[in-house]
Amino acid sequence: MPRPLIGVTAYLEAARWGSWVREAVLSPPAYARAVEKAGGAPVLLPPMTPGAAGDYVRGLSGLILAGGCELDPALYGAAREERAEEPQAHRDRFELALVRAAVQAGLPLLAVARGMHVLNVAQGGSLIPWLADEVGHDRHSEAGRTHLIQISVSSNLGKALGDRAEVTAPHHQAVKRLGTGLLAVAWADDQIVEGIELQGHPFAVGVQWHPERGGDNRLVEALVEAAGR
Repeated sequence: MPRPLIGVTAYLEAARWGSWVREAVLSPPAYARAVEKAGGAPVLLPPMTPGAAGDYVRGLSGLILAGGCELDPALYGAAREERAEEPQAHRDRFELALVRAAVQAGLPLLAVARGMHVLNVAQGGSLIPWLADEVGHDRHSEAGRTHLIQISVSSNLGKALGDRAEVTAPHHQAVKRLGTGLLAVAWADDQIVEGIELQGHPFAVGVQWHPERGGDNRLVEALVEAAGR
């Protein structure tokens, strides 16, 4: 039985190898390794023409919206946050089109960190542009710091991980207003949303952390299982 093809969104960045410096399609290898370990076949998706999103979706069995820099706040009606990285408009446009096509097609998808924000904004939701200002502490942005999250056991996320998980993922933005059809299914102790799911979709899960890292591959396995169905 062939492995399900799992698309993984990627960066388009300048890169150096040998004596060459060229624009390249880049992705941390943890995504591909996690997909392969889970029984899928990873395929990198360069952020090219948004009009090609439907063609990508028709050729895939599942999708991972990978992490990366913050979305442009103009996409959800907020002012630019000067402390954030410069937005990547080409990637924003492509991934918003891609996730909308995936949702419409019922394609199983896992939205990681930035990917969760893309899913929320694609469904008409908004983000907190700089989280520390909202919650009054910077624990969410501390690199390497782990924290315990609570998970709804009736959700796809809960079925994969149980009612709690210890996660690490520094982030400066977070979900503010949920997009149409989305439910919050995981929370930090300060009630910041750490996981979302799309109602009525076979498997559309967004998480604030990076499940492709470390030794717990259950969430990527759940995606690949859904893609195989």
